[in-house]
Amino acid sequence: MKFCKKYEEYLRGQEKKLKLPGFQFKRLKKILKNCSRDFQSRHRHGDDVCSAIAVQRCPDHCSVCDGTFFPFLLKEMSAIVGCFNQRAQKLLQLHLASGFRKHLLWFKGKRDSDHTFLVQEGKELVNYALMNAIAVRKILKKYDKIHYSKQGQTFKSQAHSKHIEILQSPWLSELIAFHINLKETPHRSKRISSVFEECSLAITDGKPSLTCELFDSIKLDIDLECSICLDIVFDPVSLTCGHIFCYMCACSAASVTIVDGLKSANPRAKCPLCRQAKVYEGAVHLEELSILLRRSCPEYWGKRLRTERAERVQQAKEHWESMSRAFMGV
Repeated sequence: MKFCKKYEEYLRGQEKKLKLPGFQFKRLKKILKNCSRDFQSRHRHGDDVCSAIAVQRCPDHCSVCDGTFFPFLLKEMSAIVGCFNQRAQKLLQLHLASGFRKHLLWFKGKRDSDHTFLVQEGKELVNYALMNAIAVRKILKKYDKIHYSKQGQTFKSQAHSKHIEILQSPWLSELIAFHINLKETPHRSKRISSVFEECSLAITDGKPSLTCELFDSIKLDIDLECSICLDIVFDPVSLTCGHIFCYMCACSAASVTIVDGLKSANPRAKCPLCRQAKVYEGAVHLEELSILLRRSCPEYWGKRLRTERAERVQQAKEHWESMSRAFMGV
């Protein structure tokens, strides 16, 4: 079965479950067919040299694609990523909540306090992310095949810079960590433990990574080594570009104190890895991942906690001393 049909069947199934948006494959293929016919027509009515130049210039001078295809694809990608982030955030808030707030959230959602529901919806969301990642790859590959170009891959890079590529979403890392955490809890059911056997935390030569394999054609590996301190990420935070760092390392890279936080970072501050700007304000604290690493590396976590606690106390002390001097006019 072609992926297009498989994807459409998947979306029909989702309409009955989570009602999530998806790509309109037929419309996108129709736009590409119109573009292909347009250029074939030009080829028949023009001389060979001019036609060859036109085909070569199509990626940069195609009114059909530039005016319809890419804007439409961009709009759909934004809707898909926005919906995924929102649903994943609500799900994880429900799991991490405690006390009265937890009961209130369960009541508002009209759900029984059963982890099976959380696991099932989380599984659907991870499936949704990976299916749409494959869909984007197929669509852009089709574009490049028709236009004899690499413009589709260029568009993918632009989507990454605009933070609308679903695999770079920090909530995907959180969902995978969430499933592993539930799988390792003492009260888990057999159903819960069997659903996500394909998600795991691997530590090779002291370097940890999250691995998730839900389809034969795609395997997701998320590196959990901080590229600043070159150690396992502690109190991990994901920038909007998708790169994960220790919270204190990220604050240091953004030239802000832990008291001020990453939201106070200069918009021109760049990610240490990809050099993208405007990536700190929307940074996400990865609480599920933090729980997973604390359980998996207890000795390292305890040692790092003592070190960072002293550093945080020192930074807080210096901050308040500075504020006091400013207030007193010293």
